[in-house]
Amino acid sequence: MLISTKGRYALRVMTDLAGQIPGEYIPLKEIAQRQEISEKYLEAIIKLLVRGGLVTGLRGKGGGYRLTRPPEAYTAGEVLRLTEGSLAPVACLGSDAAPCARAAACLTLPVWQGLDRVIKQYLDGVTIADLLRQASAGNGGVI
Repeated sequence: MLISTKGRYALRVMTDLAGQIPGEYIPLKEIAQRQEISEKYLEAIIKLLVRGGLVTGLRGKGGGYRLTRPPEAYTAGEVLRLTEGSLAPVACLGSDAAPCARAAACLTLPVWQGLDRVIKQYLDGVTIADLLRQASAGNGGVI
């Protein structure tokens, strides 16, 4: 499993929004500048986040984007699944995978199932609020 820049940048957007004044709309241009990410690329990512209900947008003067829930209510797993699709370590465990004809005889399947379980448990156990706390505790500010 390799997390793309889309997934990594989506987490950065979410932590950026979570670090702002709650309820305030933040212009995409400001997020792009703070995160040093192309505004054009962020537009595609923010569309996914809006479509997934993680953020909401407001057009016009005073517009921008904000979280729809408190930072504690989002997990890294939720954000990454939205932007990456499956986080499964092998194709046969993906959410849209067809049943594998070899599953009953596959000696390595338990390894992949165990790894998939560990990945999900870990990513679903880390919230956006946790990431902010780590950064403010002096453990770096870049994701």
